[in-house]
Amino acid sequence: MVQHLWVTYNDIHNLIRKSTPEIARSFNPDLLIAIGGGGFFPARVMRTLLREETTNKTLQIQAIGLSLYEPVTGTSVEKLGEEVIRTQWLGPETQKLLVGRRNLIVDEVDDTRKTLHYAVSELQKDVEKELLSYPEDQRAALREATKFGVFVVHNKKKPKLAEIDSSIPYFSGADVDDVWLEYPWEATNIEEHDERAGRPAN
Repeated sequence: MVQHLWVTYNDIHNLIRKSTPEIARSFNPDLLIAIGGGGFFPARVMRTLLREETTNKTLQIQAIGLSLYEPVTGTSVEKLGEEVIRTQWLGPETQKLLVGRRNLIVDEVDDTRKTLHYAVSELQKDVEKELLSYPEDQRAALREATKFGVFVVHNKKKPKLAEIDSSIPYFSGADVDDVWLEYPWEATNIEEHDERAGRPAN
């Protein structure tokens, strides 16, 4: 039987607040890249908290849409899909967003790591495309100055199906067992959701 763990907005906010000082100190991002839909709320909270930690630097949030889960026909349940599907990406290829910046990818949960692996790999390809618009003698320095990091609210303690390069800083608000996380933005009745969050996982 799959165990469920209900998580409240306050739980998430506090995990982000706990993580932000270390992220500001060791990575100090210039851009937040939220993976939709679970990364939207954490990225917005982190933006506010990082502003307090980094002398009022206001960060831009960009969004990418990736899906690894797919609906089970006839139910409201979702199952793990075979491949990551890109549903939304950054602006036009002519837009310079990533080069020379410290880019923090934000999501709610690291389950199989396939989504995060895809995001990092594809964004790194975008950096190479962006670099082509700069003079050749500047590209090596700009490539070196371009960094990626990852923040997830929850990291599931389980074998992963993909990996992220060990040189990329990785931050998690909390490491949790392999339970089904019930996030508040998926609730249709937030009072019932919060009430369940006060109970042990079942």
